[in-house]
Amino acid sequence: MERTAKIARKTLETEIFLEVNIDGTGDYKIDSGIPFLDHMLTLFAVHSSFDLNLKAKGDIEVDYHHSVEDIGICLGKAIYKALDDKKGIERYGYVVIPMEETLVEVCLDICNRPYLVFNVEFLKDKIGNFDTELIEEFMRAFCVNAGITLHINMRYGKNSHHIAEAIFKALARALKIAVKITNTKIPSSKGSL
Repeated sequence: MERTAKIARKTLETEIFLEVNIDGTGDYKIDSGIPFLDHMLTLFAVHSSFDLNLKAKGDIEVDYHHSVEDIGICLGKAIYKALDDKKGIERYGYVVIPMEETLVEVCLDICNRPYLVFNVEFLKDKIGNFDTELIEEFMRAFCVNAGITLHINMRYGKNSHHIAEAIFKALARALKIAVKITNTKIPSSKGSL
C-alpha cells in the first residue's frame, strides 16, 4: 500500500494543493509562484525520492512569507497523513550534507512531538529576491504540522545559496531514512507515536 496524501488549503492569503507519495521515485511538479522555493522543493523531492505535486497561489505581491509558511504547513500535514500510524518506520534520520564550502547536519525524530532547533546563520538577508529568514519559517511550519522533532545545524558555510540547498537536501535525505519501513511494529516502547 502506497503512503500518499493530498492536502488542499485555502485562506484569504493563499490557495494551495499539495500531493505527496512517500514511496515514490522523486517525480515532481512544483509551481509555488516563488522560483527559489520551487528550486528547494525540487531538491527535496529528488533527494527524498518522494513524489511531490504542488500548485500554490498566494499574495506574493505583498511578500513571500504567507506562501512559504503555508506551503510548509501543507507539506507537513501531507507527510503526517501519509505516514498514518507510523507502523514499521525507522523513525529517526540523521544526515550530514556537504555543498562545496558548506556543511549542514539534519537530525530528526518522527515522534508527534514537534520541535525545531535551527542553528543556521545566513551571511546575506536575501538569495535573489527571497528572504533567507523564510527558510526557518518554512521549517517551523513543516515540523509542527508533520509532528517531527527537527534539528538543523550549519557546521560552517559562506554562500547563502549553498547553505539553503544543503538544508533542503539534508532534510530530504534524513526523512528518506526515517520513513523507511523496517518491520511491522510501532517504533516506540510506549506502543504509539
